[in-house]
Amino acid sequence: MNYSKYQISKEMHLQLYTAMLKPRMIEEKMLVLLRQGKISKWFSGIGQEAISVGVTSALKDNEYILPMHRNLGVFTTRNVPLDKLFAQWQGKQYGFTKGRDRSFHFGSQAHNIIGMISHLGPQLGVADGIALAHKLKNKKLVTAVFSGEGGTSEGDFHEALNLAAVWDLPVLFCVENNGYAISTPTNEQFKCKSIADKGIGYGIESYSINGNNILKVYKKVKKLAKSMRKNPRPILIEFRTFRVRGHEEASGTKYVPKKILKKWKAKDPLENYENYLINKNILSKENKRLIKNKIDNELKLNTSSFNAMEDSEYSIKKELADVFKKHYYQDIPQGAIVKNIRFVDAISEGLKQSMEIHDNLIIMGQDIAEYGGVFKITEGFVEKFGKNRIRNTPICESAIISAAMGLSINGMKAMVEMQFADFASSGFNSIVNYLAKSHYRWGQNADVVIRMPCGGGISAGPFHSQTNEAWFTKTPGLKVVYPAFPIDAKGLLATAINDPNPVLFFEHKALYRTINENVPADYYTTPFGKASFIESGEDITVVSYGLGVHWAIETLNNNSDINADLIDLRTLHPLDIETVYTSVKKTGRLIILQEDSLFGSISSDISALVTENCFDYLDAPIKRVASVETPIPFAAHLEENYLGKSRFETALLELLRY
Repeated sequence: MNYSKYQISKEMHLQLYTAMLKPRMIEEKMLVLLRQGKISKWFSGIGQEAISVGVTSALKDNEYILPMHRNLGVFTTRNVPLDKLFAQWQGKQYGFTKGRDRSFHFGSQAHNIIGMISHLGPQLGVADGIALAHKLKNKKLVTAVFSGEGGTSEGDFHEALNLAAVWDLPVLFCVENNGYAISTPTNEQFKCKSIADKGIGYGIESYSINGNNILKVYKKVKKLAKSMRKNPRPILIEFRTFRVRGHEEASGTKYVPKKILKKWKAKDPLENYENYLINKNILSKENKRLIKNKIDNELKLNTSSFNAMEDSEYSIKKELADVFKKHYYQDIPQGAIVKNIRFVDAISEGLKQSMEIHDNLIIMGQDIAEYGGVFKITEGFVEKFGKNRIRNTPICESAIISAAMGLSINGMKAMVEMQFADFASSGFNSIVNYLAKSHYRWGQNADVVIRMPCGGGISAGPFHSQTNEAWFTKTPGLKVVYPAFPIDAKGLLATAINDPNPVLFFEHKALYRTINENVPADYYTTPFGKASFIESGEDITVVSYGLGVHWAIETLNNNSDINADLIDLRTLHPLDIETVYTSVKKTGRLIILQEDSLFGSISSDISALVTENCFDYLDAPIKRVASVETPIPFAAHLEENYLGKSRFETALLELLRY
């Protein structure tokens, strides 16, 4: 390797050498501990240290880096405490995730490092969000994010690159092309000659460099980062390297031809650089020994405490407490001045008032700027708040939700509008695996609200009519809100935005312009986890939410002789089950009405909970009424028969006759 062409000081040479030697020595120690059964798994980055160390050394300490599981050099170069790292790898209480996750699946805000998740792709969009926050704050900083060559086949990679290009985000996409994704070689991953070619289609400046030459990596990244701070834009760098050990140690390398392994072992970044420094009298044998001894002593000091470290003790109370960031609800009462507005106007007004209160709130979504969104919720927002805060997005739900997470990591609030709730499936991974799990894993909250225009009754067919709340009520770490009235929609939206945790906010499209009521004009909040009584009676308890509440009201109005407790849940997580219990103990009968199909739904959980806790009070079986177990049909007469409304009255009367 050609090192002579790069002019740096002797001190910097030794700093880079030491920075590469440290992760190598740690890895060698970890392989010993793996064989001894003291750690469960290891993803080796031996032979790739020049990339992690070079990139990290070239960036400022206050610039975020999003590494992967072969980037130990990022953590050691940023001086993450070794004892905490070792505790993390052993699942100890002192580790970054308290034993809840393994490897490098964590972050450290103190070191501006945001770790990966096993699904790989979302962190690329997270880097976009972090960089966007820097740009909005006028901070001239770069964000670096790592991916392997296998990860560039994921849709998230392409979405993130495109978004960064469209928004001119200062993201350094670092792709480590190490030959194999587990056992799949690069020629089975992509057809283009170089990964750097993938940036061309997105208008991104791209480079392919020798990732085993520490000076090449360091100097190139330093130069590009300086340019990106001055002229914010994304850049893609392919680092050509090789994985000389297995994907993880158990997988081995038998699938790699011996000739290729021998070739790349000769290109070892540490050995070659060490030989160069010795030949140039920059590193003496005595200095080498002193450096190694210092690192070795640090390793011995930290590994000796393994057995003394506390194991993670299981406590249901503590586990549940860490699913969400603690949030103390601030009750802002409704004012006396009211105006009669529609459901859609209540959402728009509540969102506008939250934008005025939270100057760090960013709204993102398709067609939400000048067009005002397909439902015109954000009409006029661009004129009032500007395009920096009201951001049209490409059609890339996964990248946008990930970017919302990045905004939260970097101190902002994010609101994402799904054009239709159905389309959340395209960002499902980012919601259920990144937003929902981050606080439980390593204490990083997701200050993100996702608005979900949902529901049928408007002849929109299978892809624009789903009410898919059960996808998310099943997932710990998400809050799910589903108002039925304008007054609740406005207050609950304000609460959702104030809450520093991820909230799925369902808005039934059929209610947008069909229902109106007197709504307080000023800003106010409505608490989560508190159902409301629409009607009160002794005969039966009716539980519903969203459009189902209005179906129930219509049915009860048509049967004036029925005296029912009609409960509007308003929020599905947290769920006010105690109010349901109280009512059932009074009436002895329960019917649950929902628009969603029946199997695996929220009504199933409510039914089970009431059976477990109120069985002695029941005078009849619990009845659930829902839509048919099919996709939602388009034609109006088919949809009408599909929806649970058509069967509710019959079921209600049957239950009362039991």
